[in-house]
Amino acid sequence: MKSKKRILLAPLDWGIGHATRCVPIIKALIANNFTVVIAADGRPLHLLSKEFPKLEIIRLPGYNIKYSSYLAMSINILLQVPKIIWNIKKENTTLNDIIKDYKIDGVISDNRFGLHAIKIPCVFITHQLEIQSPYFTEKIQRFNYRYINRFNVCWVIDNKENNLAGKLSRPNILPNNTIYIGTQSRFKYEKMAKKYDFLAIVSGPETQRKILERGLTKALQSRTERSLIVLGKPELNNTSQIGNLTIKSHLGTEELNKVILQSKLIICRPGYSTIMDLEKLRSKAFFIPTPGQTEQEYLSKELYQKNICYYQNQNKFDFEKAIIESENYTGFSRPEKQIINWKKLFSLF
Repeated sequence: MKSKKRILLAPLDWGIGHATRCVPIIKALIANNFTVVIAADGRPLHLLSKEFPKLEIIRLPGYNIKYSSYLAMSINILLQVPKIIWNIKKENTTLNDIIKDYKIDGVISDNRFGLHAIKIPCVFITHQLEIQSPYFTEKIQRFNYRYINRFNVCWVIDNKENNLAGKLSRPNILPNNTIYIGTQSRFKYEKMAKKYDFLAIVSGPETQRKILERGLTKALQSRTERSLIVLGKPELNNTSQIGNLTIKSHLGTEELNKVILQSKLIICRPGYSTIMDLEKLRSKAFFIPTPGQTEQEYLSKELYQKNICYYQNQNKFDFEKAIIESENYTGFSRPEKQIINWKKLFSLF
């Protein structure tokens, strides 16, 4: 009997969005008779170990980006470029050991630039072919494509037509190895009665995460409507109650899927994985982009201009105004039906 091919799947450790959008890909690999080995760190590791407790998981250290409470995020990231490059080289060396020790036949890397090898086929996953940056745009773009082109293929998590990420996934010039695989969400849509007036999902780096958590708690704790805050901390398992506000440290896929469907208005960061989830569930949302996170700022404006979602900058957060203004936006409608030929995509391995 022919043994199953072993695929290493590794999401970036910046937030949990890279991990959540890999969930349907992992399920598709398993359904197509592959053995999946997960390599992750931090919250992505916690999340995927809960989602797939029977899979083999390797701790692969992330890029360990430090976030500043006073520097703009774009400047902060630029100052850490030497450390990022060093980590990319380090994870590339580590990958060769993993391939040998775990008998890996192929790699799927969600935005981890160093996870390519000559010996076996390697896939790079992204939605951001064009990186939004107020500084050194051309150099950053060359850096991005130089690494993407080291992989056998680049899977873009978006539709080629009527795309969701705007120019992020549809720049003027594409890498030669680009394949659009459609949007990816771990969630399933069904009609459900509304239980919550407001559902707030906290995400993003500290210290901005804590600022958002405090602002949302203050805005919701004294309201008469029923509200829920999910903190997005899979390493914890806590629940607290303040009046009509419930605060949970984390919800698994099925539980979060359910409460989003049960909520009238979702308040969250406009991370791309979150946007894909909200589109899948046809939700109405109000966005608060992470300050200085140029990708989220771009996506907020893109969806605002399409009259889909209202947004406010964090330093101008006004919840009463947000409730009123959100009534004027359509929310996400039924997404186009996608037929993904996983067998063809996985034939690379």
